[in-house]
Formats: sequence, C-alpha cells, structure tokens
Amino acid sequence: MTLGARSPHPNAPPQAREGRRGLSDASDIRPGDWVERWLPLWAEPYARLARLDRPIGTWLLLFPGWWGIALASPGWPDPGLLALFALGAVAMRGAGCTLNDIADREYDGKVARTRMRPLPSGRVTVAQATLFMLGQVAVGAAVLFSLNPISVVLGVAVLGLIATYPFMKRITWWPQLFLGLNFNWGALIGWTAVTGSLGWPALFLYLGGILWTIGYDTIYAHQDKEDDARIGVKSSALALGPQSRQALFAFYGAAVVLWALAGVGAGEGPWFRLALAAATVQLFWQAARVDTDDPADCLAKFRSNRAVGWLLLAGIVAGHVA
Repeated sequence: MTLGARSPHPNAPPQAREGRRGLSDASDIRPGDWVERWLPLWAEPYARLARLDRPIGTWLLLFPGWWGIALASPGWPDPGLLALFALGAVAMRGAGCTLNDIADREYDGKVARTRMRPLPSGRVTVAQATLFMLGQVAVGAAVLFSLNPISVVLGVAVLGLIATYPFMKRITWWPQLFLGLNFNWGALIGWTAVTGSLGWPALFLYLGGILWTIGYDTIYAHQDKEDDARIGVKSSALALGPQSRQALFAFYGAAVVLWALAGVGAGEGPWFRLALAAATVQLFWQAARVDTDDPADCLAKFRSNRAVGWLLLAGIVAGHVA
C-alpha cells in the first residue's frame, strides 16, 4: 500500500478490498493516487465515477468549446465565459462517464482495465450512481441556462446524443463517431455564446473535431481490443485492425483541413497557421509512432492530444490578438 493510502472499508465486497490492496497493472485505477489519499472514503467512488482522477477526458471535451469561444471573439476571449465552459465540461463529462458506467457495468466487470470501477466492484449501487449523475446534470444545466437562447437550444439538442452514446458500442463498429458528435458539440455552443448565431467557421471547427476524436479514441480503443472482441463489444479499433495507422493519418489529415477552413472563415492570420502546423506535426507523430499492441503506449498517445488542444487554442487567440 502506498504511504498515506487508506485501508478499504471492512464491509466492501471482496473484489473492492482486493482492488484497494493492490490493483493489477491492467486496471485504470491507480492505488495511492490523490483521490485515495485525500478524499473521504465515501467520496472516493464518486470521484472515480466522474473520472476526476483522469482529467484528460475533461480537457478533450473542453477544448472544442474554448476553441469556439476564441474563434468567435475579435480579441481576447471572455475569461468568465471560459470559466463557465470549464465548469460545464467537468460536470457534463462526469455525468456522461457515470451514465456510461451504469450502462456498461456488466461489460466493465469482464474487462481487466475496468473491472475495479465503482459499479462493477460494488462500491456504489446503480441508484446511488444515478442520483450522482442527475446532480452533475443539474450543474451542467445551470451553466447552460446562463447562456443566450440559441446556445440553450443547442445544449438541449445534444442531450439525445449524450443519452444514446453509451449504447453505440453494442450496435455499431463506430461508436467513436458518436463520441465525436458529442465531445465537439461545444464548438458550436462556444461560437453561439459569443455571436448569438451559427456560422460556417463553427461548423468546420465542429466537423474537424469529430474526425480528431475518431482518431484519438481509436487509439484509446486499442487498449481493450482483446477484451472487447471476447465479450462482443464493437469499436473502430476492431473494425480497422491492422489498417488503423493509415486510418489515423486520414482522420487527422482531414481534421486539419477542416480546422484550416475554420480559421480562414474567421479571418485568422499567420499565428494560427503556425500553431495549426505544429498541431499537425503532433497528430502525425501519434499516427506514425503509436504501438497499437501496447496499451501503455496507446494511453500515452491518447493523452498527448491535450497538446493539440492547447496549440490550437493558442493559435486561435494569437491569430486574433496579434
């Protein structure tokens, strides 16, 4: 046990007690992390349901919204609006992950990486997880209803996508497409929150983000491809198989073209083009170097997409300000 980590609750189920003593290397929950060290025992499983211990997903949800705000702003983006979107991203990513864990609890118990999550390990009940999810949705709704009417309409319109995404891996080989539709919707809302209407730059930004998400989530899905094939879960990693690398170049290349069109439509200058070139190098590095048979490398390449988010954001802001 890592120094400072707490002992498991004596009434926890056997698999949870086992997990708290020392998880296998395959698990995506790390014993002794900040959640285990600093949060009360009752709060820990809820933090893991919301993936507060793994913030990369929140960043990947947040960046399209920040891009949309920055692209629509004539100068520096409004810091208050950026903060609102950050709060909304934390709440809605947590709600989405909680819904996903409720829907996938039987599958998660059969996959090495996910078997120690709160629901399959028995640390929370479905009813408790549902109430927690509704609380997070309430926070997200409070953020949404502080925006202008068209942004509210767009925020309500995406709820159907959010609700259906966890079930897509059962019916299509391309759940990554549906994740992209969800995760990049903030690009549209960010733009309308500033301008009060939709525009072509926002649409190009959104479409490019979808292809970006398909790429990075295909890399992520390669971590679980053996377990997914065994239990009958579909993914783009299984659909593409050995052609994944070529597909990554195609997805990322098309994303860059669409982002370039968004920048041109918004009047971006050379600083944006420079940042987009740097982001392109990073994306193509992922596609060229990822080892799809090494789960640790897949996770590292997936997480590296935070750099793409920052590069594009910096380029958009610099393109307007400079």
